[in-house]
Amino acid sequence: MTAASTIVSSVSGRVVSVRGNDIDTDRIIPARFLRCVTFDGLGEHAFEDDRRGLKAKGQTHSFDEAKYQGASILFVNKNFGCGSSREHAPQALMRWGIQAVVGESFAEIFFGNCVSLGIPCVTVDEAAIAKLMAAAEANSTASWTLDLEAQKISGPVSETATMPEGPRSQFLSGKWNPMSELLSHLAEVDSVGAALPYVSGRW
Repeated sequence: MTAASTIVSSVSGRVVSVRGNDIDTDRIIPARFLRCVTFDGLGEHAFEDDRRGLKAKGQTHSFDEAKYQGASILFVNKNFGCGSSREHAPQALMRWGIQAVVGESFAEIFFGNCVSLGIPCVTVDEAAIAKLMAAAEANSTASWTLDLEAQKISGPVSETATMPEGPRSQFLSGKWNPMSELLSHLAEVDSVGAALPYVSGRW
């Protein structure tokens, strides 16, 4: 994504939940899919091995359930996105349709990779996520809204949802995309580069 970033003040849509602590990036998108040349098509393989494992047991992963298709907000538990730093994990979620994630906590690199894609990850406490997941699973057609300005997730129930002020201000100002920020300041980049002897060649 190299176009100018857009302001992300809220995300609305239906919810899908993936329960469990310490869900790592290899579970979000298995390593064999990292050989792709582009990120296109990764969405269909999100949670591939978890989905296959449950199917073999006669069970269904939430990402395979018809009632959750088209959901745009993901509810998760503790330490989501831990493990390797692969950016393929948030890419897979985004290409499945996820536009925001609400959870108890996130691995730092996963969180940063999500910010770079314009996917806000907000935190709620353990009691809140339990209440949110129960409400979302009881009514899969309900519409929810994550409001970054108010720092609240609202639907059949509402809870406070927080984000560190730095990335939150990036979303609210439309400056979350580092590539677009760089491209929009090329003149300043060139000016700084020209003044650096190891760039200009003037030692």
